[in-house]
Parts: sequence; structure tokens; C-alpha cells
Amino acid sequence: MHDILLVDDHKIMRDGLRAILKISNEFNVVAEAEDGPSAVRLACSLRPHLILMDISLPGLSGIEAMVEILRTAPETRIVILSMYDDENSVVQAIRSGARAFVLKKASHNELLDALRTVALGGSYLSPEVSDKFLTRVQKGDLNEPAHTALDVLSPRELQVMRMIAEGKTSKEIAVQLNLGLQTVRGYRKTLMHKLNVNNIAALTQLALAHGLTKPSGMSASA
Repeated sequence: MHDILLVDDHKIMRDGLRAILKISNEFNVVAEAEDGPSAVRLACSLRPHLILMDISLPGLSGIEAMVEILRTAPETRIVILSMYDDENSVVQAIRSGARAFVLKKASHNELLDALRTVALGGSYLSPEVSDKFLTRVQKGDLNEPAHTALDVLSPRELQVMRMIAEGKTSKEIAVQLNLGLQTVRGYRKTLMHKLNVNNIAALTQLALAHGLTKPSGMSASA
């Protein structure tokens, strides 16, 4: 039986995943996390064989959390779950160390097949994701990520943008990231200037469109 850490910001999603894993009788859920920082802390402490992790998380994205985890526990095998199948997310996840990329619309059997494959040392991509990779290979540009409006942003700017889109105030962002309030306000102005938007609503829409975060109130099954 393989120890596994579940990471998703929706409890109902974690409950559903845990139920699927329990029925399979092949995986032992050792802990759950609802945000990126907690995932990093638990993964580095418990060293589970597998991590099943949402790509969109508060605090740190799944990809950011994965990079931190693999620095400390490179033996950990990470399966990314996502409702998005955009090329950048897939390529970035695989380059950052994910052993599998599974869409949330996948069947229970597909998810279990992915986990079994990764547990045995293999890799897995959902069929829709595989098609995108095949297209990139045929076009000869697999090594070049598709360009998006967010390419002009630094990792810290992306982090602040995601938190703004999640509805956090400048003060909350300053506390969470250990930054000065004026620094955070400066990031807000820089983001709007770089992305050519005039308000937070437009900034949030860009974050949603590029899969940087989820719409408020979105159900865990989405």
C-alpha cells in the first residue's frame, strides 16, 4: 500500500478523493492539505510516496509547492490534478517535476490508473493532455512554452496577482508574504501597468482566464 498526501483547497473534493482511494485498497491517505504552504510542510515532514495535488491552490500554486517539495524530498512522486488543460500549465507542471497530469473530469478508474502507474515509477497524462503534447511535438515547439500575457510577470508578481484574484486585501497579502504594505500596493500598480488593465476586476479576470486561480464559489468538482 502506498502512502499518499491529498492536496486540494476544497474539503468536499478531498473527501471524494479519499473515498475513491479507500475503495481501491491500494493507497493510504496519511494527511490532507488545503493550501500550498501546508502541502510543502506536510510533504517534507511525512515524506509520502505519492502526492495528489490540485494545480490551483491558495498561498502557493500546485506548481510552486511542487518545486519546494522536490527540493527537500526529490523521491516523492507528484500527480497534478487540474480542471485546466492549457499547454502552459501542462508543460510547466511536467518541467517542474510532476509525474502525471490528470484532469478533474477524469473517471475514477483513470485517476487510479494514473496513481498506479506513477507509484510503479511511470508517468501518465490524461488523453486530452497527451493530444496537446503530440500537437506541440508535431509543430516542433515543445521546448518553447506558448506565450501569454502573464509572461511579462516575475514569480513574485504572479503570486501577488493570484492572491489579489482570490480577494485578499493588500494588508492580508503583506502579512502572508511578509512584505510592507506599500510594497504590496506597488505590486498592484505594477501589475496593472504591465498587463494594461485599469482595475482589480480586470486583473482578476486575467488571472481566471489563465488558470492562475479559480472563480470564487466554484465547486470542488469543477
